[in-house]
Amino acid sequence: MSETKKFLYVNRKAPYGTIYALESLEVVLIGAAFDQDVTLAFLDDGVFQLTKGQDTGGIGVKNFSPTFRALGDYEVTKLYVEQESLEERGLAAEDLQAVTYEDEDDDWAEKPSIHIVSRAEMADIMADQDVVLSF
Repeated sequence: MSETKKFLYVNRKAPYGTIYALESLEVVLIGAAFDQDVTLAFLDDGVFQLTKGQDTGGIGVKNFSPTFRALGDYEVTKLYVEQESLEERGLAAEDLQAVTYEDEDDDWAEKPSIHIVSRAEMADIMADQDVVLSF
């Protein structure tokens, strides 16, 4: 029997212009399908991956941001966004899309998956993982 490992996927890149953001999301879904304990962190320009109202029509690529809302179906419920990265980019929590999951322990109540944390809290989250993959 295999031991469940804690995987943290660190997203530091803007959602478009490179393949990193989409590749990270695909790897997260694969890891979750194999029953790993999956956590996502959004730092630096990675915070733009979760912003509302992304329109990619002008750059001719598919907008994959709605996929984040499906993460709860894969039991991926821990998305951490660094407060300082938001502030440095002129963003606030209200600028992020709603990503929720249904909590079966709380009568299937919808709970937020996105948690805004300080840089120090993010360091603690990273230190608590078995595997950290950066994109």
